[in-house]
Amino acid sequence: MRVNFGVCSGISTEYTPKIFPRNPKSVVGLLSQGFPVTLRPEAHYFERQLTSPTTPVSSPQPFSATHPLIRLVAVVVLLFVFLLGVNGLGDGFKSLGRDLVESFFAATENPFMGLMVGILATTLVQSSSVTTSLIVGFVAAPEAALPIANAVPMIMGANIGTTVTNTIVSLGHIGRPAEFRRAFAVATCHDFFNYLTVAILLPLEMMTGYLQRSAIWIASFVTGIGGVEYESPFTHVLKTTLTPIKRFIGFLTGSAGIQAVLLILVSAVLIFTALLLLVRVMRSAMESRVEGMVSRGLKQRAIVSMLIGMIVTVMVQSSSITTSLLVPLAGAGLLTLHQALPITIGANIGTTVTAFLAALAVTGDNASAGITIALVHLLFNVSGTLLVYPTPRIRRIPIAAAEWLANTAVRSRRWAIAYVLILFYGIPALFAALNQMLG
Repeated sequence: MRVNFGVCSGISTEYTPKIFPRNPKSVVGLLSQGFPVTLRPEAHYFERQLTSPTTPVSSPQPFSATHPLIRLVAVVVLLFVFLLGVNGLGDGFKSLGRDLVESFFAATENPFMGLMVGILATTLVQSSSVTTSLIVGFVAAPEAALPIANAVPMIMGANIGTTVTNTIVSLGHIGRPAEFRRAFAVATCHDFFNYLTVAILLPLEMMTGYLQRSAIWIASFVTGIGGVEYESPFTHVLKTTLTPIKRFIGFLTGSAGIQAVLLILVSAVLIFTALLLLVRVMRSAMESRVEGMVSRGLKQRAIVSMLIGMIVTVMVQSSSITTSLLVPLAGAGLLTLHQALPITIGANIGTTVTAFLAALAVTGDNASAGITIALVHLLFNVSGTLLVYPTPRIRRIPIAAAEWLANTAVRSRRWAIAYVLILFYGIPALFAALNQMLG
């Protein structure tokens, strides 16, 4: 027997006959027996297909029917392309004109402007992994590197921007008020948790430099013990592979400035494409396991749920997938806000692994800065968890805010759309425009 209650990833498969179980716990019981489960936000009923658990089911996901060895090779190749993009980004940033680089540094010296840059960049590419990888490349550039102090608020902004994906997913329930209230509350709880974390840690960082100082201290144990400086283990092969790309760009134009911009653009495309395909490959390989782990984590203790959220995010290389999977589960009434929050927090921590992967690609005198900013990302999420979650009154803040906003959005659905547009796009764009106008 194969049980399905929708698919949030858009998988389309026919199921018959349709049934409407009175108690959702019966479905969760089937989950515990190892039956694969997926969710579709547009489905407000459960469906069951009467086939053997061992009956092979075709899936349109990429690489789903291929040999595991092919998947392994694909993952290795995509990771290399990702590292190549990060390495090229540093070289391109190094080649930019000093005036242009310094103007960007001046703009991001304002912590609030850096925060807005992180939010807007992440919402535009729909991936905090891409944003943090770019930041690692900027910070670890061989020359004219982005100061770590400027990058810290950008990392915080990336954490906020990544929540837009599951909030948009929740809008798929907007036509069914009861489902929409539950789904939108779970989605926006992630928003409010990350905003609350930034509201606490950004002023603390501005006053004390806590995150930067702690990350530099920890990085010193990894990168500088005994006078040994950090150097990427892939330096030679990355530089060798990048050389033909640089030559081709040089063939296209003789201007050093345009060459630098083109190299940055090509590197950004490599990073974005590699991460996008890597997530799809990992997801196709781990989909049934991921769904089973999330489902089993719903009734576990908070620390176990956090670990599950962390592990699942590392497996699929995307916190957006982990958190977006919770949205239709909430819409179906299978989990509450209190159950979803620990998994969401775990996904926040799990997504920091991408910055450490990016740090493997950086080379030169500033290579250790790549490790440092990756540690900042990790410390930010761990610190936020320790500050917010253990205290019930503080933990209640994002939950209560999400519940209030969900109730408001159900009464007037325009508020839901306005919330997404204003919070994730309007405010960052406004800050950017004001910063430009005021010089």
